[in-house]
Amino acid sequence: MAASVWTGYLTFGLISMPVRLFSGARGSRVSFNMLHREDHARVRQQMVCSEDGKVISRDEIVKGYEFRKGEYVVIEPDEIKKIEPKTAKAMEILEFVPAGQIDPLYFESSYYLMPEEAGKRPYALLQKALEESEYVAIAKLAMHNREYTVFLRPYKHGMMLHTMYYKDEVREVEGFDDATKDVQVKEAEVKVAHQLIEALAADWDPKKYYDTFEENLKQLIKARLEGKEVIPIDRAAKPGKVVDLMAALKQSLDQMEKKKPQRVEAAQAESSVKLRSVAKKRAKG
Repeated sequence: MAASVWTGYLTFGLISMPVRLFSGARGSRVSFNMLHREDHARVRQQMVCSEDGKVISRDEIVKGYEFRKGEYVVIEPDEIKKIEPKTAKAMEILEFVPAGQIDPLYFESSYYLMPEEAGKRPYALLQKALEESEYVAIAKLAMHNREYTVFLRPYKHGMMLHTMYYKDEVREVEGFDDATKDVQVKEAEVKVAHQLIEALAADWDPKKYYDTFEENLKQLIKARLEGKEVIPIDRAAKPGKVVDLMAALKQSLDQMEKKKPQRVEAAQAESSVKLRSVAKKRAKG
């Protein structure tokens, strides 16, 4: 099992249960090293003091908060530990809210909440109660030098924990609230739009989707190792301005009906790289 990122207690009224958190997801990317173009040697990053130009090691570094331009208050690691709130080891449920009331805009990271052996019965009780009530639990949790507002929801035979952004961290975009305020759409257009949605409707299956760019990078690396060449992917033509919205909707509906079977797979295949032998290309030339 992967290492837990937090261990402590979850409290629910007078009930307390020992729990652990495990990361629910992590990104997977092709990793590149930085090389010197001339000799392909690895390039190293170093930390340099801006005052005297000397290279310094990590054990010479402390945290500093700039309270005035060029002036800092220095904070030592043990000082931060002294001010950790009680939520660093105890996660108290503050309230329960209907699951549908939380806007996904507030979602940040996901974690599996696992009970220790001694906490399995109260954990199972809370999981079942949440499942039947369709509520989620709101709590506070401190980890990684930050206190989060989190919510717990039932998932399969356990519970997931999701950290959330605070209200002041959610950005506003000027004009967004009025983006469609003065726009009028016809009922007939809405009807065809509904038909277009139905033509694209499907059950959610995460296995159908993958990062095409990531796969193309892997193919590019493979091509270089095998002495092959990547055929450039045809770029989609720049969309033209829609003059007749209804005509565009109907044309889209016709196209969707024809492409409906395996449309996700087909769309990703069109964006995938194709390889050809460099030797063959040279022979033709």
